[in-house]
Amino acid sequence: MCKGMNRTLWHVMTSGLKVQEAMQMKLEGEVKAINPDDAYYLLEAARSVVVVPGYGLAVAQAQHALKELQELLEANDTLVSYAIHPVAGRMPGHMNVLLAEADVSYEQLFEMDDINPRMASFDVAVIIGANDVVNPAAREMAGSPIYGMPVIHADEARNVLVLKRSMATGFAGVENPLFLKPNCSMIFGDAKETLGAIIRQFSD
Repeated sequence: MCKGMNRTLWHVMTSGLKVQEAMQMKLEGEVKAINPDDAYYLLEAARSVVVVPGYGLAVAQAQHALKELQELLEANDTLVSYAIHPVAGRMPGHMNVLLAEADVSYEQLFEMDDINPRMASFDVAVIIGANDVVNPAAREMAGSPIYGMPVIHADEARNVLVLKRSMATGFAGVENPLFLKPNCSMIFGDAKETLGAIIRQFSD
């Protein structure tokens, strides 16, 4: 996990000392909250979608609903891929296990280094419960405690859709400027319920 974060074990254990300083950094922009109906129209029009799963997917036990949405998107001639960060979740391989439980094909799973060069080609990046592993502060904010940590460049997709319970920070306790970018929309609530609402729109 330390290798995936580009951090020493000592840095991981003591990085909380710098979080307060990072939280004082000024972030500009406004959060754009949408509902599942709006998300449906965005996804229905997309020809390529990349999903970035995180710990929130596990908490909501939403992997089977996600697979159902994947199948509906594919029936709509949309290419669906998954971007897997090596430390997403609470253990290495956590996301791979969850997606395997839902019978997601291994061929659709792409590691961070393989998917990042393609990120700008996706119509929509759907982030489900991931926070730190998609935080562009790791690339853009030299004063951030996570600066230099390898992350998935989800912000480079044409549109970003974030499913999240709240604006709370992730494990690192660092604010995420992705949520304020103009191409980002957020749906607040339980991921399984949100996915279910989008699925019903496709079914109708």
